[in-house]
Amino acid sequence: MLDLSRALREYLNYVSVERGCSRNTVLAYGRDLRNYIAGLKHEGVTLPDQITRERIEAHIQHLRESGLAISSVERAVSAIKGFHRFMVSERITAGHPAADLPLPKKPDRLPDVISRDQAASLLDQPFPETPAGQRDHAIVEVLYGCGLRVSELCGLDLRRVLLDEQVLRVVGKGDKERIVPIVGTAAEVLGDYLENWRPQLVNLRVSTPAVFLNNRGRRLSRQSVHSLVARAGGIVGIEGLHPHTLRHSFATHMLEGGADLRIVQELLGHADISTTQLYTHLDRSHIREVYLGAHPRANA
Repeated sequence: MLDLSRALREYLNYVSVERGCSRNTVLAYGRDLRNYIAGLKHEGVTLPDQITRERIEAHIQHLRESGLAISSVERAVSAIKGFHRFMVSERITAGHPAADLPLPKKPDRLPDVISRDQAASLLDQPFPETPAGQRDHAIVEVLYGCGLRVSELCGLDLRRVLLDEQVLRVVGKGDKERIVPIVGTAAEVLGDYLENWRPQLVNLRVSTPAVFLNNRGRRLSRQSVHSLVARAGGIVGIEGLHPHTLRHSFATHMLEGGADLRIVQELLGHADISTTQLYTHLDRSHIREVYLGAHPRANA
């Protein structure tokens, strides 16, 4: 029988090659499962058949008590369930102690959003007439105008920007590509950055296809995007602005404007529409206005 460390190597190879999971997903699963196996080894468990349901539940309880976010605990539980499912399917072990293990319940919390007026203030502020300043302007325009995740924005390459066709070809979770429209000010500002400002950030000694570059001519990091978005928000009085808030706001404002939920799901790259439904927290006044304008007997 394979020991747990070797079984883990085979599992990570499986999710990378056969399931086609992204590098970030494989790395996250690896961290979660190495932590899980380390805890088991500390208890003297080195073989899959030695793992019991009680040991798994004790590990999950330890994760909860360590102060991890619910989303991080949920990912760890998903990784553990997938690992055990794999070991059963590959006949590494006969038992599946994680078979019906429930995922942690997420608290009912609505996504943070900014108002339309705040979005206008953020995007219309005078960004510095410098390569970095105009890059930052393009970034907030694209995050809000296209609803991208930070990882998608940082991973965006030049060949995937088709401004003549008014679309971006975005690579999302699981390396799945989707088409996202880019129009209006987002298209204008991004086009200006690509034509006039990005060339000034290029380092001739560094070759990169990245759209957004740092001052050394390399692909901009997610940490840098977090910092510049927070800085741009602070200038107009939106303290602690997070890039994901712009994605939430994109979805909310699209739905408030009458966009179909399935269309927003496609634009955001959500595999499950239940995730998109988090954004249907429209205020009651807006719902009433839509009802009054749409129902034939509302004003009788």
